[in-house]
Amino acid sequence: MEIELDYGHGKLPVTMPADCDVTILEKRSLQALADPGAAVARSLSEPVGAPPLAQLARGRESACILICDFTRPVPNGLLLRPMIDTLTQAGIALERICILVATGLHRPNEGAELAALINDPWVLEHVRIENHFARNDADHVDLGVTPGRGVPVRLDRRFMDADLKLVTGLVEPHFMAGYSGGRKVIAPGIAHEQTIRTFHNARFMGDAGATQCNLSNNPLHEEQLAIVAMVGDVYAVNTVLDEHRQLVFVNFGEIVASHAQAVAFVHDNARVPVPRRFSTVLTSAAGYPLDQTYYQTVKGMVTPMDIMASNAHLIIASDCSEGLGSAEYRLAQQRLIALGNDGFLDAIHAQSLAEIDEWQTQMQLRPMRNAKISLYSEGLNPADRALTGVHSIDAIGPAVAASMAASGDRAVAVIPEGPYVVPYYEPRA
Repeated sequence: MEIELDYGHGKLPVTMPADCDVTILEKRSLQALADPGAAVARSLSEPVGAPPLAQLARGRESACILICDFTRPVPNGLLLRPMIDTLTQAGIALERICILVATGLHRPNEGAELAALINDPWVLEHVRIENHFARNDADHVDLGVTPGRGVPVRLDRRFMDADLKLVTGLVEPHFMAGYSGGRKVIAPGIAHEQTIRTFHNARFMGDAGATQCNLSNNPLHEEQLAIVAMVGDVYAVNTVLDEHRQLVFVNFGEIVASHAQAVAFVHDNARVPVPRRFSTVLTSAAGYPLDQTYYQTVKGMVTPMDIMASNAHLIIASDCSEGLGSAEYRLAQQRLIALGNDGFLDAIHAQSLAEIDEWQTQMQLRPMRNAKISLYSEGLNPADRALTGVHSIDAIGPAVAASMAASGDRAVAVIPEGPYVVPYYEPRA
């Protein structure tokens, strides 16, 4: 039997052992919008909990549109021009409109990568597009601290100074914030590193509520909502894509209400009930753009935990064409290897501020507690492989066969889309 996993810019074919019993876990099939352009236009004129964008823009002197960075395949080519045309027709001068790439603590998007991200030559040529830099102190406005947990809130002043604040995003399961998009594009998207390092510290990351598809008692979500409330009026375009990256849902409106509507749409589609747990799970890191680094690959390790049997073997394929990740993430992985799992956790729990990107290392430890993890990647050199903290393999089929033999169980769960599908254990009645 041959299956395919999302991998890099295409598919990775895998020949499975002849005697395995494969269960392929996929999202419920959704109908792509027949006319996505018309759907976008309709969303701007029929918003959720807010006036139409044209009405919101009247009398405003400036606007800032936040967009996600290259790690999210948001269909900017469908969204940005209609939004900008609406703003200018309402009287906002084109030169007073800024598109701000919400990089968080990721690297900036420039050159050909920025062009691919925007996916609209007219927008690239005519609109000011800038990257957020979380480490530039002078770029941020201090809003104080959140009322609940005292997170210091410093946000990009280009967004804060704009008369009209707009956000675009992709709503999908997120392995610690519950769902991506909406409030998350603001924090961590355009937050100062101190803000990000505070609500990404070990206390937040270790909270049981900080998990995929959960917004109830999720400390990250709650702090993000608190930050949005401190900002004031913000409006969002929310999108949902199918497995072919086609638009299946779009709305516009007040940031919290419109995001909640998109989450309600996604929730029952992304979550897949599974009546048993598996000793062998084969998954991906969702292909490009998410699997460009090992850092992002961790999401694919965490998401299927609920259907993994005790001492399961998780096999994950990720291209990692850009290697391990940031220099800071490399340092975190080096500390993991040097200190061991328990030593690393003891060290980070003693800190009030997380070191940059070490939260991803902490999240990797979740599946490592109960599973053996094997990684197939063509993009990591031997030095990088040594820092992953997991077992590297050169072929997937033999690894699946070995896992079946070790467990004595022929059943194998396969998740071609990786973290975009959230399987959960639900025994049959």
